[in-house]
Amino acid sequence: MALYEHVFLARQDIAPQQVDELLKTYKNVIESHGGKVERTENWGLRSLAYRIRKNRKAHYVLINIDAPAAAIAEMERQMRINEDILRYITIRVEKHEKEQSAMLSRPDRDDFPGKDEERPRPSRRQYEDVVEGGVE
Repeated sequence: MALYEHVFLARQDIAPQQVDELLKTYKNVIESHGGKVERTENWGLRSLAYRIRKNRKAHYVLINIDAPAAAIAEMERQMRINEDILRYITIRVEKHEKEQSAMLSRPDRDDFPGKDEERPRPSRRQYEDVVEGGVE
């Protein structure tokens, strides 16, 4: 059997429990076709680089799989049918990483400090003084 890394993106408006149910569903598909899921990582709700089907965020999930190609094909077929799955990708790898993935160790861009803080703006009066003083 071959080793695969599979990542799928689920819609932002479903609950985390529903994401876990999706994961269980696809795990059962893999196991019913003679494969096994070695590890899963839920990366949580993260911002997308661009909108996908009117969604700006998505639930990211990584699955490390040891399964035959038929199991992967069936899982991907079911993902194409499911409306809650926005995107998925499956990559064949030589070996699975044992440690935590890079995505979990990297902060989301929404987590950076200062995103929601208001920047001090000059008052309109200060702005008018600068404009009047600089231009005659």
